[in-house]
Amino acid sequence: MPRSIRSARSNSICSVTSESGRGAKLDELLASRVKMGKKVEKGLNKEKNQSATSQDELDSNKALEPHVCTGNFSADFSELCRRNNMTFIPPVIMRPRPPAPVVQQEVSPAKGGKDKGKPSVTQPEPEQEENAEDGEPVDAPPKTFTTKDKFEYFKPSIQVEMDNQDKPDTVNEIFIRGWKVDTVMMDIFKQCWPTMEKLHSINLWNTGLNDDTLHTLSTILPQCPNIKNVTLDGNATEKEDWFELITEESPVQNLSLRHCGITNKGAKMIGRCLGSAKRANTKLLTLNLSNNKIGEEGLEEIAQGLRLNRTLLSLSLASNEIRDKGVVKLSEVLSRFPLTHEEVVERRKLMSDRSSPDRNKSPPLSRRADSKDRPGSVRSSTHQDKGGKKNEKPSAKAKKDGKGGKEEKEEKHEKTKGKKEKEDKAGAKKGVGANVGGRSSGASLAADAKGKGNKTKGKEKGGKPAQEQEPADSQDFINPLLEGADYIDGRLWVAGNRVLINLNLSRNEIGETGLEALLKAMQYQTTLCMENKSSGTGLMRLLVGKNKVRSSHELLQKITDIMLPKDPFYKPPPQTPEVNEA
Repeated sequence: MPRSIRSARSNSICSVTSESGRGAKLDELLASRVKMGKKVEKGLNKEKNQSATSQDELDSNKALEPHVCTGNFSADFSELCRRNNMTFIPPVIMRPRPPAPVVQQEVSPAKGGKDKGKPSVTQPEPEQEENAEDGEPVDAPPKTFTTKDKFEYFKPSIQVEMDNQDKPDTVNEIFIRGWKVDTVMMDIFKQCWPTMEKLHSINLWNTGLNDDTLHTLSTILPQCPNIKNVTLDGNATEKEDWFELITEESPVQNLSLRHCGITNKGAKMIGRCLGSAKRANTKLLTLNLSNNKIGEEGLEEIAQGLRLNRTLLSLSLASNEIRDKGVVKLSEVLSRFPLTHEEVVERRKLMSDRSSPDRNKSPPLSRRADSKDRPGSVRSSTHQDKGGKKNEKPSAKAKKDGKGGKEEKEEKHEKTKGKKEKEDKAGAKKGVGANVGGRSSGASLAADAKGKGNKTKGKEKGGKPAQEQEPADSQDFINPLLEGADYIDGRLWVAGNRVLINLNLSRNEIGETGLEALLKAMQYQTTLCMENKSSGTGLMRLLVGKNKVRSSHELLQKITDIMLPKDPFYKPPPQTPEVNEA
């Protein structure tokens, strides 16, 4: 083979081998790049996963943080429901109201212009519809209502009243009706309601309250700053712990518990919270217990609570199971009653505290009470001698007589004591009639009391702090145990409750015996209030209709004759003018 062909073959073989080598290197480079790319992608994926997990952790931490309520009920309620994973969140809506009448200014052409510019109230004009038969316009009914789908109407919602609709933090009334308020929902309310400063009324009608939710509600109410009215109609509980709503910590003033299935068991606890010998409710003004199952025992306990309660103004016990025995006990409380042994003991304690108000005060601290070296204590005689006159020396007369400083002090003390006794005798001679037979007369006691009152007033004007004043002078409330009492047949009798002004006992099982006791109580109250009106007016409205006695009974007529002039809602018929015949 010629050399040229061999060289050509060798060159081609070398070129092929070089090209194959280059291809292998390229393949290796590509493989390495692909591997590096996978590594980079893995690194990027790892970074993405780490960032995602960190974001999830942040979100979970945010979710774990407790929500701080701001007083905006709608926003706070929705947020707390969302955090509790509730499937349906009841909307917070305004309570529907009928449209207000339109007030227009009308100018009447009357003579003298008396009615000129007098505003008149007109209802909105009804829309006119055409009659399909005659084609004449027919007046449509006025639109005083709004129509909704039946399923939309019965969905749970929270109706509210607001002072200003533009400000969501001015909710003052809450109405929940017809759907169950469970433990989770009550816990949400426990966080929302205490932050609402304007809230003063809560109405939970037929919301299925149980013992747990009722207890939670009783703990919420003292935390609400301005709560006054609570309505829980249509809620029956097993334990009947309704007394928790009127404890000393509760600020409730008006309480309605209609249709709650309250029996004697619940009424007994309510009566004990109304008042006892040692404490009494001083905030509750109206109590509605109508349409329940309260019998004689429950009414007797309520009457026992009204003995020393001087705050409750209105009590409704209509449509219960009350009979004559309970009414007789209640009538005794309204007229006058003897004090029990426990009440007599408490009366003596109050009178002793009243006569010596400084007895319960703590003793004043010593001058060295703030010293760090030793606690405050009564100084000994040695310290008193050192703290008084350090360089005091007995006088020359004492030295001459051979007496020390101590004996000289005793002589001075006896001289001053003798002078004071002489002054007291002279004052007793001048103040003839002030003390008779060793007993101070009523005039002197009244003068002393008046002088003390003037002194306290002067101190108040001088800027004395309120804490240093006597509590008996600053309080307007007088304990009924401190009122005047009559000693009859070995027992102390006091006047009954004359603060209660409205009592509803209609639709019960009261007979003639109960009505007779009520009549005597009203007669006694009328006589007593004519003599002294300072301690109350007595009952002004008494409803005893639809009981066992017929409406034309003589006892009912007498009670009506006594109570009708006192009723503030009674309007006597207008008297017809007498026509003078010519």
